[in-house]
Amino acid sequence: MDWEERAEREERRYAEGLERMPDAPDARQKQLVRAAAAATGAGLARLMQGRRGEASGWFARSAERFRESFEDAPPGSWGRPIGALKARLLAGDRARAEADARWTLDQAPADVASPIGRYAAALAQLVVGADAEAAALAESLQGEEDAFPRPVADTLAALAAGDGGAYADSLARVLRSFEERDSFLEDIPVADTVIVLEALAEQRGLAVRPSSGLLPVA
Repeated sequence: MDWEERAEREERRYAEGLERMPDAPDARQKQLVRAAAAATGAGLARLMQGRRGEASGWFARSAERFRESFEDAPPGSWGRPIGALKARLLAGDRARAEADARWTLDQAPADVASPIGRYAAALAQLVVGADAEAAALAESLQGEEDAFPRPVADTLAALAAGDGGAYADSLARVLRSFEERDSFLEDIPVADTVIVLEALAEQRGLAVRPSSGLLPVA
């Protein structure tokens, strides 16, 4: 994989997205999401190169654009808070992750029918250490197999319970689901969800540090 080419491509996409930022609110929020996705892609490519400082900068841009997009987003756009939280965790920025988690919870995602909303809430609760609340949300996601990936729900439940064995098993299934894919968001072949879950596991002393061509070298 030519990570330099991927990184430069996503960095160009981000810059071009900002240059063409519309004024109309709906068009603007859509363009901000595209810019956020490009910044995430650039960060992942730099992370795979071992250039963690540069990666963190791109993840910070991603989180900021995702949050900025949420103001004018349609109701139920829970991918925006999820994107912001994941970007902060990918950057290893625990303080800003907690701030974004509290902002996410202020939007009341736990109260919606959407499994994606409850996923946003579960991530946020795990970030702030509210594991009992996260456990209830994870259990609800485990019952949504047609709408939400069961391995991710099981991993969230294991993190909330502090169950190292269950965590290692379910994380391996999440990683395997990435390794069996034929396509990736932004065409960036990285198991980003595994990295995010490992960041949450690290806080709880549960990290297993799996090895894969889809993960950065430790």
